[in-house]
Amino acid sequence: MTTATRTSPPAVPDGLRLALTTFTVLPVRAGRVDRSSAATAMGLAPLVGAGLGAAAGGTAALLHAAGAPGLVGGAAGIGLVALLTRGLHLDGLADTVDGLGSYRSGPAALEIMKRPDIGPFGVVALVVVLLLQAGSLGGLASTNAVLAGVAALATGRLAVTWACRRGVPPARPDGLGALVAGTVRAPALILGTLLVGAVAVPAVPGRPWQGPLAVAAGLLASALLVRHAVRRLGGITGDVLGAAVEIATTVALVVLVSAPKA
Repeated sequence: MTTATRTSPPAVPDGLRLALTTFTVLPVRAGRVDRSSAATAMGLAPLVGAGLGAAAGGTAALLHAAGAPGLVGGAAGIGLVALLTRGLHLDGLADTVDGLGSYRSGPAALEIMKRPDIGPFGVVALVVVLLLQAGSLGGLASTNAVLAGVAALATGRLAVTWACRRGVPPARPDGLGALVAGTVRAPALILGTLLVGAVAVPAVPGRPWQGPLAVAAGLLASALLVRHAVRRLGGITGDVLGAAVEIATTVALVVLVSAPKA
């Protein structure tokens, strides 16, 4: 008489677990958390962003097909992303803008960023970013919102990959920034950038250059933000990474929607 053996489900690599728990609310059990798994997670960040972008773009496209105004579809898509990410990146944007907008540097600015409240700079940043994202995604709903959403949100997470490259220090000795800063090597950067750029090629029908341009513009904007944060704060924090996500995503969406309509 033979005894049936139960097959365990395939193990999820620790780096992928960390990427999913860092960038989404998916109920994935936490695995090993160290700098090795952090390097993998930050390298996989654009893949997670692509999935979020498909959800956002699909929502906008479905609502447009149902007759909803573009802005309604765009707002619904961006709102869904906020729910799927716990709004962490938006919170990071508000905290970073408050800290940098205080004109203080180092520990004084970091202390402002740790406060639970949001100041006027942070509120304005959230309103502007959310309006631009919703309006841009809504404007793309009648063309190819899914591919545009994938390209833009993957760009936002690719900005984190670049912010965690070797040579970029953490602002604090603990926290997310200290865990992920300087973990990503050049091959992962190059591969991630090429893949996101390739995915962006069909994002704007008839204009294959505009998608990669949107990726480049988003990365440039986030790079300037990270550079400024490193100069003012001494390095990156989890909040700075969240701000990089939102800035890169917003700029990419604005460039993608900036095409003459036939």
